[in-house]
Amino acid sequence: MNASPSSESSGTTRREFLRTSTRAAAGAALAAAVVRPGYTAEDNTLKVALIGCGGRGSGAAAQALSTKGPTRLWAVCDVFPQRLQGTLGQLRQRFSGQVDVPAERQFVGLDGYRQAIDSLGAGGVVLLATPPAFRPMHFEYAIGKGCHVFMEKSFAVDAPGIRRVLKTGEEATRKNLKVAGGLMSRHYRPLEEAVAEIHKGLIGDVITAWAYRMHGPVGVTPRAAGQKEVPYQIANYSCFTWLNGSFIVDWLIHNIDVCCWVKNAWPVSVQGMGGRQVRQDADQLFDHYAAEYTFPDGTRLFAQGRHMTKCWDFFGDVIQGATGCAVLGEGIPKPRIYRGHEQSAANLAWQYKGPECDAYQVEHDLLFDAIRSNKPYNETERCAKGCFTAIMGRMACESGQRITWEDAIRSELELAPRLESLDWDGPAPVMPDAQGSYPVAVPGQTQVL
Repeated sequence: MNASPSSESSGTTRREFLRTSTRAAAGAALAAAVVRPGYTAEDNTLKVALIGCGGRGSGAAAQALSTKGPTRLWAVCDVFPQRLQGTLGQLRQRFSGQVDVPAERQFVGLDGYRQAIDSLGAGGVVLLATPPAFRPMHFEYAIGKGCHVFMEKSFAVDAPGIRRVLKTGEEATRKNLKVAGGLMSRHYRPLEEAVAEIHKGLIGDVITAWAYRMHGPVGVTPRAAGQKEVPYQIANYSCFTWLNGSFIVDWLIHNIDVCCWVKNAWPVSVQGMGGRQVRQDADQLFDHYAAEYTFPDGTRLFAQGRHMTKCWDFFGDVIQGATGCAVLGEGIPKPRIYRGHEQSAANLAWQYKGPECDAYQVEHDLLFDAIRSNKPYNETERCAKGCFTAIMGRMACESGQRITWEDAIRSELELAPRLESLDWDGPAPVMPDAQGSYPVAVPGQTQVL
């Protein structure tokens, strides 16, 4: 393998990956029989509600408001009022004519998502960008209210959450509602073309795939004076497994998903390892993961995640085929395919030569076009399975056990049970001990099934 520091980089029972054509046709016929959700007033304006006003939430709102056709930001929600106001102020500056969010449609609190979605009404578009633990219940509520949905990755943190997302996705199809998921690499044109070349056989049969996310430490926001556990942990959701599913789920998901896309398969099993080697922060975060997945044909995917200082950094995927290799994935803006396995200029067999592409914008363009054109569009199953592949990796690394897809998908273990009744001022799903330390998984001891 030859992924060197000179390679370009920047900065959650198995079924088929794609629906069969028969099922797709049946779904389209059903969708045609459902009354199309309406637009705002008479001018075809699509109303948008933003749930979660962090960095990706504000980005998703900007992309939704940049799609073709009239759109209006109608409601916003966040658990932190200062973050809500900051995002709303930025959006008003950039999209002054499209932001219509008076004080009565600004909702703060753990239940604010219900009020925001209720104010939107059927046929609107809900942008879900809270920590992943909340995604299943927010998605379920939005679809239940007849709204189209964009949901940021990750989509759940455990198997019960994934099953809930899949069930809600099926309900969306029955209701003729459109759903997009935030695995934007699937809509990055350079990557789409690179994967197409691999599928056409440019590097021969794919033998091994390697997914990497190696960079500096994940930061911690200091606890504010008097801040209680639930708000503190939500503010630091990347550091708590019940909220983000772990580093391998919420940070490495894109490149794990890309490898499965290249392979055109989901893994049947995974084994791995991980731990806290240098991290001293009081949280649950492993600082390194290594997960080895096996595909149905026996070939492997190896995923590595590390966030430490003074270590080799690489962010991308390396694909090895029988006759060549490729360097691509999130973190690789210019995918490259080589003859043989030495990544040299002399061996370059393909590189993208088309126009620049903003995958974050494309994923919203496709969703809003499907809504306006009433075309079938539902990415739930693919996104949920990509997330579940990462969740399996977390289960294997934390337990030290070999985990099969069939066993993992049946797991009833919830990382944050009774999340709907979470109290802002009450205890969090995990609590520190007398020394201020939080429970951390121990391979060989932690149970994940």
